[in-house]
Amino acid sequence: MCTGLSYTTRDHYFGRNLDLEFSYNETVTITPRNFPFEFRKAPALVTHHAIIGMATIADGYPLYYDATNEKGLSMAGLNFPENADYKPEADGKTNITPFEFIPWILGQFETVDEVRTALSALNLVKIDFSDAFPLSPLHWIISDRTTSITVESVRDGLKVYDNPVGVLTNNPTFDIQSFNLNNYMHLSKNPPETNFSDELQFDVYSRGMGAIGLPGDLSSASRFVKAAFTKMNSVSGDSESESISQFLQILGSVAQQRGCVEVSPGKFEITIYSSCCNTDKGIYYYTTYENSQVSGVDMHKEDLDGNALASYPLIKGQQVHMQN
Repeated sequence: MCTGLSYTTRDHYFGRNLDLEFSYNETVTITPRNFPFEFRKAPALVTHHAIIGMATIADGYPLYYDATNEKGLSMAGLNFPENADYKPEADGKTNITPFEFIPWILGQFETVDEVRTALSALNLVKIDFSDAFPLSPLHWIISDRTTSITVESVRDGLKVYDNPVGVLTNNPTFDIQSFNLNNYMHLSKNPPETNFSDELQFDVYSRGMGAIGLPGDLSSASRFVKAAFTKMNSVSGDSESESISQFLQILGSVAQQRGCVEVSPGKFEITIYSSCCNTDKGIYYYTTYENSQVSGVDMHKEDLDGNALASYPLIKGQQVHMQN
């Protein structure tokens, strides 16, 4: 499954864990302003904001998993099986396929408020990219520096939720995930207070006991709670190094290790990559399962007025700095 995250120190950072048992040969992909985005049921975007993110390029088209545009608006699609429900084409609506959703949003808009307005006329239409790339069941987190929302196309229609925690995982639906946080309001970064009984003496025998009960399993509901608690209590310096490190530490708290989630005999879900984009600078950082060294791609070092995609394959092998 996956975890998405929005986080602000001095700059704003956005990224995610991609948790799967296989890879689609994803690359860090930069789409310049004059790459023509064609849409199946909507007018093309011949010019648009430049975009950087992680994508599989299929037939010359970037199928983005998560991305940020040059204005600092960010978006990620996360697995949402059995809940995602895409619709037939609808008259009077803007009909966008789910694989076009990230380019359509990031190509045009600069803030979450602008996106929220546009979503009132949106219909996520059920059209596969191709036989080789059928639609994935997804929901999305969309963030700018100050605000996040979650978008879900379900049986009852398109739902848009305020997301004050800036976290998204997978099932169940976001309203249920948010309500579930009520069950953990007692958790604290501070040592616990004695409420059990006035007649007993208790020993705070370890640091961190205020968070006893914080979920540690790898289910999406538990990862939502743990990522939310970790992020909301996170303290970071505002340098680039401190910010990136803290962001990746938050994602690391809910990462998937090979062997812990078996999806079929001999197939295990792992955190294929973790991303962290500085949305103010347009620099996309990432680590992979076997490469914990941070790699980065700066969109502003490319020709953003061009019309051709730029892509950078992931550095997957472990990079070890020997000191002797």
